[in-house]
Amino acid sequence: MSNIDRFKIENEDLDFPFYNNNPHVPKWGWIVLFFAMIMGLILSISSSLIVLILSCAVIIVPVLYFLKWDYTVIFKKLSARDVALAIALFVGYIVYALAMDFVLGNFGIVGGDLVGSNPTWMDIPPLFFSLMVEEFLKFIPFMFFLRVAFKFSNNRKLSVILSMALVMLFFASLHAYNWNMFVYAIFIQGFGSIFEFIGYIKTKNILVSYITHMATDILGFSVAIMGL
Repeated sequence: MSNIDRFKIENEDLDFPFYNNNPHVPKWGWIVLFFAMIMGLILSISSSLIVLILSCAVIIVPVLYFLKWDYTVIFKKLSARDVALAIALFVGYIVYALAMDFVLGNFGIVGGDLVGSNPTWMDIPPLFFSLMVEEFLKFIPFMFFLRVAFKFSNNRKLSVILSMALVMLFFASLHAYNWNMFVYAIFIQGFGSIFEFIGYIKTKNILVSYITHMATDILGFSVAIMGL
């Protein structure tokens, strides 16, 4: 593939899996992956660490199977630069979210309580597993839409942008219970996930987007726990 069809931030030696038959996933395979998504999502609602660990296995193992168990395609060794990128994107998201929250608040659009009532420090450890599930709740449909869009357009950049937009809407819907919350979630959790996408697109390493996501949620829980 010509590097012209890549984004400037990308490493030209790395590419996304699946979308260009690299490797090929049959139709029944996508059914398996989406079923794993549903099961992983259901199990991740639990507060039990054992069930949360199971939710990670349920959603990750099928992906690894279709990658022929080459885990380095999605999990790469983190470098200092990767961690710095993840933290920088976390800071960028916080600035974006605070600004967008202020703007939306002026229009009477507010979000719900995402950390629950009376959170404690014991609520943080489960995040290490539930947020990994959330990363794969974005990864699997992103690869599916990328595969479909690229098949019909043969335009990689367009396919990536379209796939990101669809996944952002999907991810926003997971954080909303009514129309007002959905509009809020579109801008905060939906469009806000562009910072996590940038980390993944640049490195092709889910651990980078995971660190950004984890830092965001730990900060949110910490602020709520301390009553700030």
